Amino acid sequence: MDFELSPEQLEMRRTVREFCEREVKPNARRWDETAEFPLGTVRALGTLGVMGMLVPESYGGAGLDTLSVAVVIEELARYDGSLALTVASHNGLGTGHLLRFGSPEQKRRYLPDLASGRKLAAWALSEPGSGSDAAALRTTAVRRGDRWRLNGSKVFITQGSVGDIFVVLARTDPRDRHKGITAFVVEKGTPGFSQHPLKGKLGMCASDTAELRFEDVEVPDEQRIGEVGEGFSGTLQILDRGRIGIGALAVGLARGALEEALVYARDRQAFGQPIAKFEAIGFMLADMATEIAAARLLVTRAAALADAGERFTREASMAKLFASETAMRATSKAIQIHGGYGYTRDHPVERYFRDAKLGEIGEGTSEVQRIVIAREVLR
Repeated sequence: MDFELSPEQLEMRRTVREFCEREVKPNARRWDETAEFPLGTVRALGTLGVMGMLVPESYGGAGLDTLSVAVVIEELARYDGSLALTVASHNGLGTGHLLRFGSPEQKRRYLPDLASGRKLAAWALSEPGSGSDAAALRTTAVRRGDRWRLNGSKVFITQGSVGDIFVVLARTDPRDRHKGITAFVVEKGTPGFSQHPLKGKLGMCASDTAELRFEDVEVPDEQRIGEVGEGFSGTLQILDRGRIGIGALAVGLARGALEEALVYARDRQAFGQPIAKFEAIGFMLADMATEIAAARLLVTRAAALADAGERFTREASMAKLFASETAMRATSKAIQIHGGYGYTRDHPVERYFRDAKLGEIGEGTSEVQRIVIAREVLR
């Protein structure tokens, strides 16, 4: 069992870290405060191959494995959770669904632009009335000859208003809860399709979130992804892989909080010495470091299983659950260590704290992860 990253992974991490120090760190606070989507930075990440990490080189991607993707997402999240979420969702959800289930023609048509970052992908599953109960979705797709007509709405869609290519899950058979769902590609600008940004979020403010509406949106059968009725089984596979990405994102936020807290604790003086020398502070730092190390190992284990082609549903849920809750504990402790300053925007730990909460909600709440893990343990 090898716990070390390969030379290629180390070089990739170094490249991403240098990019973030130069392009992300000076701007992350402003992006958060203005809820600005950093499109130029996302495009620049495309030139580094970050927007097509899982896409094969034959389609213009980097052809990386799951563990390498987790390394990149963690590094991005250490500087900005919003940017990391954009990269994770683009690679793992929208692009990932096309890569895994798209036809050869769909891959040739969409993947090169998505891999380069010229276009952004979004994955439309959640609806106003169906979040954790994804199979309860009500958006419909009715066949009319060689075309499909979509009606309904989606909510909390990442890249929803800035995206160009959308993978949309819709009900094609109202009689079958799980086998009556099919995936489609919908392109921005299709008549009847509208995108409505959602503002006022607690965290991840520089990540674009939107409501999508479908009013008699017609798409040809060539834009159906996979077989009719197989959309939900594909959704579960996409969520499994996406949870590894969210786990890595949570580790990055927690790590960022720890690193900021270490700097502050060494510099801040109280009672004539740095507060790092006080046992109360040291114990908090020790707990943070220990849990972050454990969370990273869980993410690594899930990624390794995925890359080996083995079943990893349980491990992905474990990684996502533990890492996201670790991030909440670590960011909370980081604020505590900073004291009053941690409660202000002068230090990034308050942003990390707000961003970390999404990890316990997005791509399956902590409660859903426990359901999945219990079911897998009892198999």
